[in-house]
Amino acid sequence: MTSRPHALSGPASEAATLVSLVRTEVHRVIVGQDTLIDRLLIGLLCDGHVLVEGVPGLAKTLTLSTLAAALNLDNVRVQFTPDLLPADLIGSEVFDARSGQFTVRKGPIFANIVLADEINRAPAKVQSALLEAMQERQVSIGGTTFPLSL
Repeated sequence: MTSRPHALSGPASEAATLVSLVRTEVHRVIVGQDTLIDRLLIGLLCDGHVLVEGVPGLAKTLTLSTLAAALNLDNVRVQFTPDLLPADLIGSEVFDARSGQFTVRKGPIFANIVLADEINRAPAKVQSALLEAMQERQVSIGGTTFPLSL
């Protein structure tokens, strides 16, 4: 078939070119993780979430940070521990003594790419805050709702 369908000559073709460029850029650093890279790109294209599981040493963190750098996105890694609080993840209001007002300090959940490491170790309230932010794509801090964006 020599002719290309009309649909592939527009935005889909441009997206495929971009994905190919990003994949090439990530492969400059990451070797042997083609399936992981493809699934992360699919998650980004679908505006979704990706659960990455694996034994230590498979370059999960390095792959995510490399992908974020290739796309010029904010990237953060949160180590989930038993003493983590929901405010540590989503942020909180902090009193500014100079101005006499509360200011919002946004947490790491506001990054474009969040690596939540060892989620199972976090308390249920922290896990709930993470899942709510993932589902609703927004968080509330001090009565104000803030949207989360990619």
